[in-house]
Parts: sequence; structure tokens; C-alpha cells
Amino acid sequence: MKHFDQVNIASREHKRDPYPYYKRLRELHPVHPVKLPDKRIIWLVTRYEDVAEILRDKRLAKDLSNAPGNRTAEQPWIPRFAKPLTQHMLNKDSPEHTRLKGLVTQAFSTKMIEKMSDRISTLSTELLNRVGGRKSIDLIADFALPIPTTVIAEMLGVPVEDGNKFNRWSNAIIQAVSSRWGMVRSVPEIWSFVRYIRRFIQMRQRKPQDDLVSELIRAETDGQRLDEDELVAMVFLLLFAGHETTVNLIGNGVLALLEHPEQMQLLRRNPDLIDSAVEEMLRHSSPVEMATERYAREDIPIGGSTIPAGSLVGAVIASANRDENQFENAEILDIKREPNKHLAFGSGPHYCTGAALARLEGKIAINTLLKRIPQIELIGSPDKLRWRRGLVTRGLEALPVRIGN
Repeated sequence: MKHFDQVNIASREHKRDPYPYYKRLRELHPVHPVKLPDKRIIWLVTRYEDVAEILRDKRLAKDLSNAPGNRTAEQPWIPRFAKPLTQHMLNKDSPEHTRLKGLVTQAFSTKMIEKMSDRISTLSTELLNRVGGRKSIDLIADFALPIPTTVIAEMLGVPVEDGNKFNRWSNAIIQAVSSRWGMVRSVPEIWSFVRYIRRFIQMRQRKPQDDLVSELIRAETDGQRLDEDELVAMVFLLLFAGHETTVNLIGNGVLALLEHPEQMQLLRRNPDLIDSAVEEMLRHSSPVEMATERYAREDIPIGGSTIPAGSLVGAVIASANRDENQFENAEILDIKREPNKHLAFGSGPHYCTGAALARLEGKIAINTLLKRIPQIELIGSPDKLRWRRGLVTRGLEALPVRIGN
């Protein structure tokens, strides 16, 4: 194994199988600084108890301006037109975060999510009908990606046919932190994304509809409405996060089943196990590898180390979810695992607003797939699969499978 500091945690090579690296960190250096592709230093926190603490700890700020010292010069270059994309609620502390989150919470209420069940089921069936006569498919492009992309587009009111654009733009943003020049290469796509969002918001400002973007335009908190930059940030976040986690949940989850055929057969025979199965997929093959950025407001003693004030901190969710001190046989996929207090959707004030929707999409999609497609087989070897570069998420570029009756 390479020295800990020589591993590029945003690379495809790392994404292919990050778990041995994190296991060694948990054993030897559970809180450890490493260099990112953009040359910043990030303190990786890898043990379950420490990650859970970091996710809830008020000594860490989400907004860099709330951390001590002037760290602006250390931040990666971002073009001026893209600045609003960094001002979404995941990068805010209270009270701004509380205000912004309150504006979208209603859209992801239990009642609202339940209303989406039939739509997700119909969409899953339609997608499988389209590939019914084929012998092989890309499970990402043909199934896992269109489901959440369509659902969030319909909720927001943006044209569903633009789904491929959203995915291309999302990939560009993920790639932006994967290398030192990632942002420069991604500028054209990010510019197109920002322009698209601004034009759509302006259209809804002129002619509101019965959709989430129109609701966000009308919404008020304490007499305040979102300004246009805040609206851009919010729509960007919902489009990006609204499909990214679920695509990875379905793709990574099905791959885990293919690598554990006895668990796939168990789920085929017992579809009622889908609730615990999805929770185990979230734990075993975390769609989010690392929580979004946090900054130490003060020196923070944790895990036998002290994170210096002002430091960038990465709570490694994928590592916490494989911690042997928290989960028995942590490396094994067990769809009947109980209890299963994984951290796939975070914890504390920044717990994922769309967690219930992602779970529902994953449950319906995977059960529908196993019901409609009796035989699914991975084409090629798992170590030949291409994983997308990036820091926060972990997902496949493609998942080629043979299908049959």
C-alpha cells in the first residue's frame, strides 16, 4: 500500500476500492492530514464514533468565513459566475442554514414523498420495458440515472428531457475537485449550468407554475425571500444532490448484490426485506464517501490527535460505515443486518433533507429490477469497472450487465 499521504482520494484508482486504505487509517492514524489534488490539506476522520461526533460538533463550521484565520488564499480558484453555487445551504451555518433548510423541508415531507411512490414505480417499469428485448444494458445509463433525474426534474418543474444535461453538468462539478486543473477544465459546463438555472428561475418569476421552483420564489421566512443568487444555489443543490446520491445508491447497491449472489437470491425470494437491504447497501457501499467540507473553529482534540483551528476537516462516511468496532463483519453485505445505524445520510443539523426520497427511489427501483429481470450478470470483472473521480461521492460511470429471462 502507498504511504497514506501519497494517495489521491479523488482518483478513480482510490474510488475502485477505498476500504483497505481507510481500514489502515482507522487502525494507525484515525485522524490524519492528507493533501488534496488542489494542494489543500484535509484532516480525514475515519472511525465511526469520531465521524458521528464531527457531523454534530458545533466546533466545526460549514462556512469558511466562520473559521479563524484568513484561508481565502488557500481555496481553489472558482470563476466569479460560479460563486453562487458555493452559497447553498450545505455550506451555511445557523441561522442561515436553518432558514434555507426550512424553505425546502416541506417539499420532502413524508406525505409528499409517499405521493411519489406510484410515479417512481411506473417510471422503473417503463425503463425496464424499454430494454426488455436486449441481452445487455448499462444499468447506470439505462436505469439508475433516469429514475432520480426524472423525479427531481418533475418536482422542480424543469424539463425532464434536459436530464442528460443535468448529469453532464453534475459530472463536471464533481470532476472540478479531482485534479489541480479540474476547475479550469470544467468551466464551460459549469457556465452552461449556471446560465440554465438563471434563465429558468427568471422564467418562473415571470410565470409561476405548480412546482418547487415557483414555491421557492414565493416562499418567505421572517419576511425575507430568497434573492436570485440564493435561488440559483438552491436549485443547483436540489438538481445535483437530488439525483447524485440515488444514482450511486442504486448502482453501488446492485453491484454489491452481484458480488454477493446469495444476498441477491435472498432478496429475490423475500422482497419484503427491501427496507433492511437498502439500509445495508447504504452502509456497505456508501453513495457518499465523505461529508461535505467543515472547518475547525478552534483546536479540536479527537481520535488521539488535535485538529488545528482553521483546518479543513473531512468526515469519511464510507470508513465509518465499515468500522469493525461498530458493525460486526463490517466487510460483508448482510441484507438482514440489525441494528444498522449507518451514517450514509450524515447526522445532526446537516442530515440529508432528501434521505426519505432517496430511500424510496432505491427500494422501488431495486425491487422492480429483481422482479422484472430474473437473471442479471456483471459483464467483465469488478476491478475493470470505471469509477467517477471526485471527493465527496462514490459512484460508477457505467455498470454493464447481461440480462435474461
